[in-house]
Amino acid sequence: MHRILLSWSSGKDSAWALHVLRKQPGLEVVGLLTTFNEVADRVAMHAVRHRLVELQAAAAGLPLWPVLLPFPCSNLEYGERMSAVLGRAREEGITHIAFGDLFLEDVREYRIRMLSGTGIEPLFPLWGSPADTPALARQMLDAGLRAILTCVDPRQLPEDFVGRPYNAALLAGLPDGVDPCGERGEFHTFCFAGPMFASGIAVQTGEAVSRDGFRYMDLVPEKVNGEAGSLSGTGGSFMKPEGDGQAV
Repeated sequence: MHRILLSWSSGKDSAWALHVLRKQPGLEVVGLLTTFNEVADRVAMHAVRHRLVELQAAAAGLPLWPVLLPFPCSNLEYGERMSAVLGRAREEGITHIAFGDLFLEDVREYRIRMLSGTGIEPLFPLWGSPADTPALARQMLDAGLRAILTCVDPRQLPEDFVGRPYNAALLAGLPDGVDPCGERGEFHTFCFAGPMFASGIAVQTGEAVSRDGFRYMDLVPEKVNGEAGSLSGTGGSFMKPEGDGQAV
């Protein structure tokens, strides 16, 4: 049995990678590895709050392996903190780190270089080509995956797409040349429901801001009876569709 640590961005691709890995015999996903900007306490690029990633990990039934990175973060500091994580992973018998990358060769090569000589192998369960992503997007949605766009690159996609649900209507409205999975950085997402989770994660949209050339939508956990949980609000709220999100 191979013990797998999954690189977890909080978005749809890493969530779908978890679903795919769990269906493969001989593999056991044992944790979710997420890097956070320790100043903002948010996932880099996706700008998702740490608390929401904790809720995802709980819904997935897996421990979260948070890596707090300074901001700005030098290559030296990044290497030191990741080396510590890899050392822990080896001690716990982890054999692979899986990534939700789809087709960017330079990103794949970087992952391979990063793990070279560590004793831990990279794994790319979703790897394919740009021609595969339209079908992959439909497959995710058909399986009950639900997500929200938390970051948009206005140079590639109109900024008013931020905060919109990732669904068939959004895919139909994407401009020509935009990858339906956002693999070229056109957009990033937060996954709040799907077959990788035992239950959906209730979230509500907050303030949209522009920063460093990107448009971000803040998401906050919806509270029910004082606890983050199932969502019953309206207007700017997102809820697990009835019947979705069963663990497999």
